[in-house]
Amino acid sequence: MKRILTGDRTTGKLHLGHYVGSLQNRVRLQDEYDTFIILADIQALTTHFEQPELINNSIYDVAIDNLSVGLDPNKITMFLQSKVSAIAELTVFYSMLVSVNSLRHNPTIKTEAKQYGYDDLSYGFLGYPVSQTGDITFCNADLVPVGEDQLPHIEQARKIVRRFNNLYGRGQAIITEPEGLISNTPRLIGLDGNSKMGKSAGNAIYLSDTTQEVNAKIKSAVTDKNRISLRDKGNPDICTVSKYHEVFNYSEYQNICEMCRNAKIGCVACKKLLAKKINSILDPFRDKRTYYEEHKDEVRDIILDGSKRANIVGNETVEKVKRAMSIHIE
Repeated sequence: MKRILTGDRTTGKLHLGHYVGSLQNRVRLQDEYDTFIILADIQALTTHFEQPELINNSIYDVAIDNLSVGLDPNKITMFLQSKVSAIAELTVFYSMLVSVNSLRHNPTIKTEAKQYGYDDLSYGFLGYPVSQTGDITFCNADLVPVGEDQLPHIEQARKIVRRFNNLYGRGQAIITEPEGLISNTPRLIGLDGNSKMGKSAGNAIYLSDTTQEVNAKIKSAVTDKNRISLRDKGNPDICTVSKYHEVFNYSEYQNICEMCRNAKIGCVACKKLLAKKINSILDPFRDKRTYYEEHKDEVRDIILDGSKRANIVGNETVEKVKRAMSIHIE
């Protein structure tokens, strides 16, 4: 069975965008691959180092989000990044093999630095693609599920692994060269219609939201601003609610669009249909969430047990790496 490495930064609860973009795919892949789920608390520090309480609280939030959507703790290895020493060691070794210029020219780094308003990058932020290489390779992951915007990080990891193997492998691959498993799932825009759904943008429906919260958020979602009354014909192509119907209510999407264009359904009724559909998706997750929130000791044990397994695997990898680099003594 091939191995997958995927996961989330612990910077807050996960939302529908995460579910559409990655979580539902993880649930499917856990039956096909040896799945490692990283709770990336160290990487969270690259942008949230001044909010340690948020990062700490989010460890449980993110773990429960993953478990509530259907990830089975008996099938996956969920671990805390900061508890796996091999990741830190490999990050140091790999940092010798990558230039500062290549990191500065990484398009994802550029985009995220602009997003956070960073003019003077910290060492940790600039180098987190190197740390990600440690995340991926400590367990010799074969595949990393990513969106197209994360491909530069995967390519950076592949370059580092190739250079390491060429320098120290003596004709053998000490480290597995990972491949990106591209997800073709749609990127969910925010309720405001102006950007992708994001934790910090205030435009998200969270997996932990109650029925009432979902109803209220969808009620406030942006629709066709030119449609003033029910008699006006709408344009679903520029309507946020329509785009959500396409993702979550696809069987009814064409019919809803047709009714909108012909003024046979109003925005209020359209939003109620969407809210009902999304709540029907979230209801099973809510049941599991209630269980895990009432049994946080069980969640803690899942994380700690996963971290133990991750350390066993990681220590074996580091031992091979050190031997290949001739920096060990008997």
